[in-house]
Amino acid sequence: MRLAALKLRRGDRAILEAWTRAGTVEARVAKRARIALLAADGVSNREIATCVDMHYNQVGVWRSRYAEFGLAGLDDLDRSGRPPVYDHDDVLLLVKLVTEPPPDNATRWTMELLAQAMAEHDVPISASQAWRICSALDLKPWQVESWMTSHDPDFWEKAGDVCGLYLNPPENAVVWSVDEKTGMQAKSRINPTKPAVPGKRTRREFEYQRNGTAVLFAALDVHEGDVAAWVTDSSRSENFVAFLGDLVKYTPAGLDLHCIVDNLSAHGTPLVEKFLDDHPHVFLHNTPTHASWLNQVELFFSILQRRLLRNGEFDSVEDLAARVIAFIKDYNRKSKPFRWTYDGRPLKVA
Repeated sequence: MRLAALKLRRGDRAILEAWTRAGTVEARVAKRARIALLAADGVSNREIATCVDMHYNQVGVWRSRYAEFGLAGLDDLDRSGRPPVYDHDDVLLLVKLVTEPPPDNATRWTMELLAQAMAEHDVPISASQAWRICSALDLKPWQVESWMTSHDPDFWEKAGDVCGLYLNPPENAVVWSVDEKTGMQAKSRINPTKPAVPGKRTRREFEYQRNGTAVLFAALDVHEGDVAAWVTDSSRSENFVAFLGDLVKYTPAGLDLHCIVDNLSAHGTPLVEKFLDDHPHVFLHNTPTHASWLNQVELFFSILQRRLLRNGEFDSVEDLAARVIAFIKDYNRKSKPFRWTYDGRPLKVA
């Protein structure tokens, strides 16, 4: 015997049709709304089941639910289910523990340590359940986010001095952004790297051998974009002074040199002071402490790292030095000044 068409309550058809079209309505609710509409059009439960990909017995359930309760009948009923094992106080205890320093001999909380700490408070819990609670609360004690804050009392004066050199350089002067890139490793693979072929990415053996390290002294001409560089063995003061001497020779005669440097101890030794006394047209401008990012040459170091050093293989320190200098010469052929900006607002640390 065919069921009579489902009788919709006044105004419900427009709401049900809207539910079937709205992208913000849950899929299961939209499906139930479609069941009610088809049933109201006199379609049988078996035919509706084919249309909505649901067993016809379940179609009958939702049809009956609407008939009895209206639109509210298309919502899920409260499930009895198993009550939560951990109550509000247990969750608060877990949050209290995980936001405190970890136990002695541990540098961070693990879920196993957290489960042990909970057990010491007579709340037995598994590591997996502790993880679920932490995840639900967006607590991630296994992750660490780092930042660095400058506490330099003269931060704004030094930052203003550096930015002033960028925006309004002195007349008859060259502004050099100077720094050292230390610890460049000359590494080579034990077995040759295999280049990419169709269907396969580049393959590189994990094992490598170290062939020594080198230090790059580099200076970026802020307003022209060229880079002057020298590869040596260390960042000691003698090498820094020698590099400053190279910059003097590299700079056209009659121009002052304004060099932006960080707070490395090698930049403030008596040897450096003597060089500055002997060369009154050379001026050093320090960035604030922990603010090397104000120094534009760091941008060039990032380019060098990504394009050459990260995946490069070098048989010796001499090979590394030659490849770095070749890279810089090629870079200078098409170099341009960086479009660098700093809006003057404090950095966000959280």
